Amino acid sequence: MSQDKLFTLEDLNYGGTNYHNMTPENKWFEWWGDELVRLDIEGCYIVDKKTNSEKLLIGIEDINNWAGTSDSLMFRHFYYATFPYGDKPYVMMQNVNERMLIDFNEHNVVWRQSCRDENNEEWNKDSRAVAYVKDNQLYVRDSDNIEHQLSTDGSREIVYGQSVHRDEFGITKGTFWSNDGSKLAFYRMDQSMVTDYPQVNIDTRIAKCEPDKYPMAGETSHKVTVGVYDLKTKETVYLKAGDPTDRYFTNISWSPDNKTIYIFELNRDQNDCRLVSYDAATGERIAEIFRETSEKYVEPLNPIVFLPWDNSKFIMQSQKDGYNHLYLFNKDGKQLKQLTKGNWVVMEMYGFDKKNKAVIIAANETNPIQKNIYSVSISNGKMTRIDNGRGWHNAFLSESGSWLYDNYSEPDVPRVITIAATKALPPQGGQEGGAFFTSPNPWEGYQVPDFSSGTIKAADGVTDLYYRMVKPANFDATKKYPTVVYVYGGPHAHNVDARWHWCSRSWETYMAQKGYVLFILDNRGSENRGRDFEQATFRQLGQIEMEDQMKGIGFLKSLPYVDQDRIGVHGWSFGGFMTISLMVNHPEVFKVGVAGGPVIDWKWYEVMYGERYMDTPQTNPEGYEKTSLISRAKDLKGKLQIITGYNDKTVVPQHCLSFIKACTEAGTQPDFYVYPGEPHNMRGHQSVHLHERITQYFEDYLKGGF
Repeated sequence: MSQDKLFTLEDLNYGGTNYHNMTPENKWFEWWGDELVRLDIEGCYIVDKKTNSEKLLIGIEDINNWAGTSDSLMFRHFYYATFPYGDKPYVMMQNVNERMLIDFNEHNVVWRQSCRDENNEEWNKDSRAVAYVKDNQLYVRDSDNIEHQLSTDGSREIVYGQSVHRDEFGITKGTFWSNDGSKLAFYRMDQSMVTDYPQVNIDTRIAKCEPDKYPMAGETSHKVTVGVYDLKTKETVYLKAGDPTDRYFTNISWSPDNKTIYIFELNRDQNDCRLVSYDAATGERIAEIFRETSEKYVEPLNPIVFLPWDNSKFIMQSQKDGYNHLYLFNKDGKQLKQLTKGNWVVMEMYGFDKKNKAVIIAANETNPIQKNIYSVSISNGKMTRIDNGRGWHNAFLSESGSWLYDNYSEPDVPRVITIAATKALPPQGGQEGGAFFTSPNPWEGYQVPDFSSGTIKAADGVTDLYYRMVKPANFDATKKYPTVVYVYGGPHAHNVDARWHWCSRSWETYMAQKGYVLFILDNRGSENRGRDFEQATFRQLGQIEMEDQMKGIGFLKSLPYVDQDRIGVHGWSFGGFMTISLMVNHPEVFKVGVAGGPVIDWKWYEVMYGERYMDTPQTNPEGYEKTSLISRAKDLKGKLQIITGYNDKTVVPQHCLSFIKACTEAGTQPDFYVYPGEPHNMRGHQSVHLHERITQYFEDYLKGGF
């Protein structure tokens, strides 16, 4: 097939009409104990893990016949089916009315439960009870389908059973079942004292204010407490953790016997972290198990996890030696050993191989921009890689941890899925039958750009920084190309890794097709490189990052095909902040920029994130002044377009509007575009419109000049 087709944004952008055909094909699975089941529209299929062959387990018509569903409630596919009991032939199916367990051997429904109007629901397979939020109140529906209301004062200001602390510290939900499902721990957040940010809804006949609680850095924050509901006694107690003012309660976990709750507690300065245990029946504080302090910050992101075969020991993750690693503790808080060690990070903990008493993890031990799967022996710490040693891998463990399926890609491999035992593996990883599935290249037949990766030295002259470069398909090294630097640069994110096309964003392909070179560099401050790499930016966000990005510019200027008079920059969120920072600090370099959802002054950003990296405006006035872009509005010389969602609840519109006001007063001329009703990122097809706009700005002012 000739490689002559050109991409459109409808192909490349996730809101595009043809995007689904341009991403690597995928398969979906669920573990049924140690049996692997492939999920599809018409059926579920049992996979033979050694031969990769499969046979039909359940058909969609059968399920609907057994369930007796009406046309409006009919199950259309199996993509959300689960198999919660490894020892029972039950499949869990759910529609808008009810969830049900269907016995696919006996062909009948063995249990059903109402589920209408549930939000933030969490179901427990042992008690078959579900916790959920409805009309701001927290409820539990037990296995007998009886609804129990746990709260009565829930409101916009008193929030139950939902994520708190603005999703920081690894928090993604607000309910936590005990292992046996007999007790429910939950968050209660009082944000009545937090200032309202006046978001505006313009879709009503007369625009109306729909305020959002937004605690800004240095301002009054919310107060969180943790309740525990007992399904047997129908009573709730609250953990006696003391005054919740200016404290964070994170990473809730249960003891194996369901009697004790463990929480990481953090002070507002985020430099004193304590693991504390509580009696789940009385709420009484039992003991401080562990404490970690720092001159900068401690950031707990993962709950402790007890060993399945030894209830007296747990694994804790910490960066205390400079990199995120696993530590084995006894339940009294004595560190028994450090399980992993080295100048690399544990990126994820998947679970346990119970038979061989090992923990299965993902780490970048092989290469800083890779993610590989390892088995780590609890007894001796021996670490064995259980994949092919390349690329970016994601493992999904069976119930016993004896098997996994691995969904991965490499820079020149769109997607491969393999099935493997977690103990004895062939040298190249995977199982004897080879790959279960290899995705065809969805870009076959198109003019594909040249994707490459490499390293340069950071501004400290020592640290390696990884970059990605995207060049046009018909690249000619004797020509001069306009070049766009795409930047993010902030913590908890990175841009370059060993996935397909070096993790390139599809917009980069579109720009390369239009004759641009794209350059993307992960500066210090970004993730997966260890504590000191990230904390180099402490109390001065944007400064070290700019120094490193300018080393990238130095590298670009050394390349004969980069047009030094036509260099632009684009980024979103933290990347929007970096875009404007680079524009006003280095106007001689960056002629054109597009900043999306940019932070302008960190005093307008939220408490948890902002104060972790910057402290408060009261304690770090110099840092806030130095990093604020308000006073730099006068230094804007190139063409800058600022874009924001008008109802952004992450980087509120005050940032953009204040900068526009400062530019007006200074006499500088940025362009400004808003998406009414949109949040921090444009949703659906509006994202295509957004990227058309970004592209056209560079076409008008960087390629053509101004």
